[in-house]
Amino acid sequence: MRSWDNAFAAFSGLMPMASPFIPETAYAEAEEHLAELVAKRGGEPEKALRLLRSLAALGTIMSRDIYADFETEARKRLASRDPDDWPILAAALALGCPIWTEDTDFFGCGVATWTSASIGSFFTQ
Repeated sequence: MRSWDNAFAAFSGLMPMASPFIPETAYAEAEEHLAELVAKRGGEPEKALRLLRSLAALGTIMSRDIYADFETEARKRLASRDPDDWPILAAALALGCPIWTEDTDFFGCGVATWTSASIGSFFTQ
């Protein structure tokens, strides 16, 4: 099973127990750049975009006003990594929830992180 399939399986398995939240800025960035990134890696851009949209339909897109109060703290925690990822961390801080990511920039930011593999493993136990 390819990583996209693993991610979708993990995300779908999560739905009866939790509702994933996606910062609108992070979703917009993913939608803007995903096709190009997938094509560079030899994947199928249209399939990846369909998957992204399917994942978004299973979750809740969060407007910036929900997590904006946490921008300064999130930027501070990510300053030495990738401060442009602040909306994801700010959303997690606002909701008090973990981050599902493959991006190691979030590791050690003070919020629990889950990878697709760890989520998949959790739901198959």
